[in-house]
This record gives sequence, C-alpha cells and structure tokens, in this order.
Amino acid sequence: MSGPNSNEKESDMTEADILLTVEDVKATYNHAIRALDGVSLTLKRGEIVALLGANGAGKTTALKAVSNLLPAERGQIVAGRIRFGELDVAAVSPDALVRAGLVQVLEGRHCFRSLTVEENLVSGGIGRSAKRGEIAADLERIYTWFPRLKEKRRLAAGLTSGGEQQMTAIGRALMSRPRLLVLDEPSMGLAPLAVQDIFRTLRRLNREEGLSILVAEQNSAVALTYADKAVILENGISVLSGYARDLKSRDDIKALYLGQKPSAAVLAAY
Repeated sequence: MSGPNSNEKESDMTEADILLTVEDVKATYNHAIRALDGVSLTLKRGEIVALLGANGAGKTTALKAVSNLLPAERGQIVAGRIRFGELDVAAVSPDALVRAGLVQVLEGRHCFRSLTVEENLVSGGIGRSAKRGEIAADLERIYTWFPRLKEKRRLAAGLTSGGEQQMTAIGRALMSRPRLLVLDEPSMGLAPLAVQDIFRTLRRLNREEGLSILVAEQNSAVALTYADKAVILENGISVLSGYARDLKSRDDIKALYLGQKPSAAVLAAY
C-alpha cells in the first residue's frame, strides 16, 4: 500500500494483484470547498482495507470519489486518478461501475422502508438484470450469511432493527455480485453486538468468497480488528497507512489521528 509511513513496499504487488488504486486525489465541492487534498491508497484483490479518521476527515468524500458519486453532489475530482481494475473511474458512470463489480453501501442504512426485507434484496438482483433462478439462488446465499434476514424476510424493512436494516442494505449490495464492496460507516448508530455480527460476516465473506472490501469507519477499534490494512485520513489527506494489526497497537496513532483518549505514556512523550 502506498502512502506516508507505509510498511508495505509497492514492489510487493504486481499489477494483476491490484483491484483499486487511488493516486493523490484532490476533490472539491462547488469548485470552491476543498474536501480532499491528497488521498492515496491501494487495495489488492481479496483484501479488506479500512479508511479511518475523525469526523470530517474526508472518508465519505473519498468513498464517493471511488464510486464516481461526487458529481451528483456538485463535487468534482480536480487532481489525481482512481482506477478500478482496468477502468478509469472518472470516465465510467456509477451504474456501469456497479455492473463492473464496484458496489457501494451508503452511510445511513439505506433501505426501501415500505418494501419487505426480501423485496429489498431482490431489487439488488434486478439491478444487475439477473434471471429469476439466479435471484432465487442468490437469496439463499444471502440468507446463509445473514440468517436473521431470512427470519424477517416478509417484514417491512422499516420495521426491523437498525442492525437488520444494515444487513439488508449489505445483502442488497451482495445481490449485485460485487468484486469490491465499498461500505460507508456500517457501524454508525448500531449496538456493539450488531456491529460485531456485521463485521464478522464481512470477514467471512472476505475469507471464504474472496470478496474485496473498502470500509470507512469512525469506530477504529472494530475496523482495525477485522481489516488487513488501514489508511488514516486527516483534513482530507492520507497521513498514514499500514497493516491494521500494527496500527492497532500504537497508542500515539489512536491519540493523534483517531480521536481516542491518549494513554499516560503518550501524554508523557509530548
């Protein structure tokens, strides 16, 4: 992974290994408000990468840039480049990116609240023009990963718990058969047990099916527990990247970049 203080050399990766590359991306809103000022990251096939930082660090903007959703919000990339496989993301429409395998789950547990859980899931299969038999098979696959959704499949999504709505949103994205699943703050507003359940399932999907995942999170503890690597953003800049297990063990990083209370040892060092 590239970036300041990275502990993986770029030479360790071949071009065939790399699924997503973000190169020194700068972005604005309304051609005036600078939101990203130099974000870089590399995600290999079959890898979980966490994008971390305090509120306002630029995580959501970075994910929208990756999915080419910035233009819908009067945003624009003004420098840098993003590639998904062989595709130049800026030159491909968001719906075409979904068909190519880049699927985002937006912040806020977006579901069709009046539709049942199963109808929400089916909509994900329809979005990729799947046949009825394919949708039926994929539904059973989703219910294997998220058994609670099978129990609630006939219930309106708006009447389910926050955790179940997040599972529904993720399940709908999985119905699109992504190669890269992009998640924005999946833990937001959820009980700790629901967060653990969701992240365990994501890691199983990654390990057992090879699903690549890019996840933006304020909950650095859970993200660093389940991710392979992490990139830390501060004021729209990627300031640090490395193996998640290494970053998780460093109190100085938690205090300086992740908004966590510093230990006595860290306070003594400054």
